[in-house]
Amino acid sequence: MADLIEITVRPNGPYLVSGPIKLQDADGNPVDLGGRERVALCRCGGSTKKPFCDGTHSKIGFDGAMAAVEKTEGQGS
Repeated sequence: MADLIEITVRPNGPYLVSGPIKLQDADGNPVDLGGRERVALCRCGGSTKKPFCDGTHSKIGFDGAMAAVEKTEGQGS
């Protein structure tokens, strides 16, 4: 049985990816993980270490997708 890859969405933070992963850039080139099997991937767009999280989300007040969807739905269209 293959090892399980787990992705956890942190509230207003990064995607935490754990397991035996292989990461590629948009051109299909491998991204060096330095042997790590757990990485935090940026989802706020503000990281200077993309695709990895550098904590910028907390400095810019990033609001995670679920909160944004709930606010939009609550405002009516």
